[in-house]
Amino acid sequence: MENQEPNQNNEELKFENRIPLEGLKEAVESLKSQLSKVIVGQDNFVELLIVGMLSNGHVLIEGVPGVAKTITAKLFAKCLKTDFSRIQFTPDLMPSDVLGTSIFNTKISEFEFKKGPIFSNIVLIDEINRAPAKTQAALFEVMEERQVTMDGKLYKMDAPFMVLATQNPIEQEGTYALPEAQLDRFLFKIEVGYPELEDEVRILQTHHDRKGRLPETEVDAVLEPQKIEELRDQIQGVIFEEKLLNYIAELVNKTRNHPHLYLGASPRASIAVMNAAKAFAAVNGRDFVIPEDIKNSLKPVLAHRLILSPDREMEGMTAGSVIDMITQSVEIPR
Repeated sequence: MENQEPNQNNEELKFENRIPLEGLKEAVESLKSQLSKVIVGQDNFVELLIVGMLSNGHVLIEGVPGVAKTITAKLFAKCLKTDFSRIQFTPDLMPSDVLGTSIFNTKISEFEFKKGPIFSNIVLIDEINRAPAKTQAALFEVMEERQVTMDGKLYKMDAPFMVLATQNPIEQEGTYALPEAQLDRFLFKIEVGYPELEDEVRILQTHHDRKGRLPETEVDAVLEPQKIEELRDQIQGVIFEEKLLNYIAELVNKTRNHPHLYLGASPRASIAVMNAAKAFAAVNGRDFVIPEDIKNSLKPVLAHRLILSPDREMEGMTAGSVIDMITQSVEIPR
């Protein structure tokens, strides 16, 4: 009888998810499998793109030219059975080139609104920091409210709607820094660095094996818009204990009075951490959030929203290092 007690305890420890996550896990694996045909050594980048999509957020991708920012975003969009458009931002780009414009129709003697390339499901904005503030500001409403107001009329975006924007580091010539209000509308900022030596060898090998075929021909669309909306709805049901909500609030609150920071994170950032943590939990097969999910969300969500004090910035300190300090100073809920 004594030998049976551990088995009984093990049975009691087993649990079943209250939310059926098998379909979500299968969809995530399919996306990763398709992208791995071309994209090498960017597992974290790919996972953050998927989590961003499932969280109904927009993603800003930063890195030097040539590290596969644009091609990864394009292939990610190709894996989804949705409309896709790409906008190349330039210094002379006008808001009407993005949103659309009203054109006079001589047949009916009325103005008609011709929709711009922003009216799509997945929108890739290449080099977003190449355009001046006037054009960047054109994205404020559509990214936050999923709508465009033009000539007094409201135009709703079709779901799903996601902006993937790339930018080169700010210190490069010919760029315009994104204002804080614009940065705050991105759920994540993903910094893409150079690949490891082994990964670069694999990149060369896969490029050689394609024999000149375009990367877009290597991946297939595996996820439909309706399925994306279903997965997002599932994630909203992921369980979040009150002590973990307090944990997020305490972490974010500490950014507002930290001596190394000039600007802390807003309540929008707190909500973004919560939504991203839910998606991380679901992607990892759980219908409940653990502290690790929150930690995985902190840097991608907060780093681009924080502004270092001038003296700390001159010392070479980064927002990521301050986030690490804050994380270490707040007790993890048990």
